[in-house]
Order: sequence, then structure tokens, then C-alpha cells
Amino acid sequence: MQSPQGSARLSGPSPAVAVAAAIAALDGTLVVARALVESGRRIDLGGLERDAVALCAAVLVLDVAEARRLRPAIEALRLQVDSLAASMRAA
Repeated sequence: MQSPQGSARLSGPSPAVAVAAAIAALDGTLVVARALVESGRRIDLGGLERDAVALCAAVLVLDVAEARRLRPAIEALRLQVDSLAASMRAA
């Protein structure tokens, strides 16, 4: 019996791919948050904190090699957070 075509897609993305997508999404959220702060709007950091906690938990379950490959993207997120914090202090 042949396996169904695309069966790999049915199981969903690998954990590392899912974490990379979450990193990209959080990066986008941080860009928007910084723009809002710089335009004088107040933002609620609750959702951002929840997303960051979930992302950290997801990284912890990755294979060490997979997590290492994501390190530059995670460090870039940290810089985004630092930038947002600076914008909030300046506002």
C-alpha cells in the first residue's frame, strides 16, 4: 500500500520550524509595539510577555543543535526588546 502524498505535511512542521515561525511573529509584534510607543501610544505588555514565555518554553524542548541554530534569531529578538524598552523610557 502506498503512503498518502503529503503525509509529512499532515503531521505539521517540525518543532524547530514552528519555533522559528514564532520568533518571526514575535519580531513583527515587537516592531509594531515600538512604532506604537514612538507615536505616543501606550501598549499593554501582557500579551508580549505571554508570547515570550511560550517561546522560551518551546526553545527548551528543542534538540540542542536545533536550538543553537535559532540563537541568532533569538538574540535579535532580545535586541528588539531592548529597543522597545528604550523607546518606552524615552516616551
